[in-house]
Amino acid sequence: MLRQNGTAPVVPHWKRAFMPELDWNTTPAPAPLAPQTPGFSPQLHRPHVLVVDDDRGHRLLLAPLLDRAGFRASLAPDAATGLKLVKTAAPDLILLDVMLPGEDGLAFCRRMRAASGVPIIMLTALGQGPHRVAGLDSGADDYIAKPFDPDELLARIRAVLRRVRAFSGAANGNAVPARASARQRYRFEGWTLDVAKREVWSPDGVLITLTSGEFDLLLAFCDHPQMVLSREHLIELTTGRPSDGADRRIDILVSRVRRKITLDGGRGDLLKTVRNGGYQFTAPVTLDAQG
Repeated sequence: MLRQNGTAPVVPHWKRAFMPELDWNTTPAPAPLAPQTPGFSPQLHRPHVLVVDDDRGHRLLLAPLLDRAGFRASLAPDAATGLKLVKTAAPDLILLDVMLPGEDGLAFCRRMRAASGVPIIMLTALGQGPHRVAGLDSGADDYIAKPFDPDELLARIRAVLRRVRAFSGAANGNAVPARASARQRYRFEGWTLDVAKREVWSPDGVLITLTSGEFDLLLAFCDHPQMVLSREHLIELTTGRPSDGADRRIDILVSRVRRKITLDGGRGDLLKTVRNGGYQFTAPVTLDAQG
C-alpha cells in the first residue's frame, strides 16, 4: 500500500499496536463489514455494535476486531449516518467518537439519550479529565481513551451488554447467566423497578427512561436499601470492575438519577450524600417475586 511517489504511508503508532499482526507497509487495510439490514438472518444472533468514528482507518481496524470477537458491526463516519443506522439497524451498543465533523459525539450522545437507552461507550484521543466527565454526563455508559488495548475494549463492550441483558454469549460461545433476582420487582415510595424488564415506573404510572448505567445504579441501591455505599463499592456493583480511585462516574450517575427519581412534594432526597462515606438510598424497599 504505497503513495503515488512510491513511499509507504506513515501509520500512527497506536494503529500498529492495535493490530500488530498486520504488515502496515504492505498489507491493504481490512475491508469493512457491510451494515446489516433487518431480516439478514446469518448474523442476527450476534450482538450488533455501531461504530461512529470519522477516522476511516480506525473504523477499518475496529470492524475486523469486532467480527473476530463474535460481534457484527455497522460503520458510520459521522453523526448523521450514525442516526440513520440507529433507526434502521437497531444496534445493541454504540462505540462513539467524541470528535466528529458536524454534530460532535457529545451532542449525538445527548440526542440518543433523549430518545433511547441503547448503551454508548465513548471513544476519544483526548485526555481523560474533563472530557471523560463530559462524556459520562452526556449519558454515556462507559468511556475509553485512545490508544486503548483491544482486549480491554472488548471486555468493556461485553460488560456493558451483560448489564443490559442484551449480550447473548455469541462472542465466546457461552450463555450469560441470568441474575438471581431476574423475576423480581422492587417497590419504594410508590416507584416500581422491574428487574426482568429493566424498567422503572413512577407513582403516576409513567415509564421513566434510564440509561443502562442509571438503571444499574438504582438497582444497586435497591439491593442495599438504607445502607451507606462507598463510591468504590458502587463502581464494583455496577461495572464489575474495581475503582481506579479517581473515577467520577458514580457522582455523575447519582446526579442524573436524582433528576429522574424524585419524591412527591419535595420531601427530601432519595439519594443522600454521606460525607466521607458515599451515598445512601434513604427509602425503605419492598420486594415482590413474580410468578
